[in-house]
Amino acid sequence: MKEDYKKVATLEHEIEARLLDSILNERNVPHLITSYYDTAYDGLYQTQKGWGYISAPDAYLEEILEIIAIVRKESQGRSPE
Repeated sequence: MKEDYKKVATLEHEIEARLLDSILNERNVPHLITSYYDTAYDGLYQTQKGWGYISAPDAYLEEILEIIAIVRKESQGRSPE
């Protein structure tokens, strides 16, 4: 039976998306990352909606949200060099 994927969260930028993708792949968490980029509008939707979003089966929602929170917290804690 195919699992239904639901939108979990909006992603802020490509670096966050790539990092999250890497972590989830390491943990074998099924997910799909979709960018809002549209060549016809040259990324206009990304400035309004965020970089993109992640979707996953219901069983993984909490785990993904926890990982996103950790990634965002760690990225805010870094100071520019």
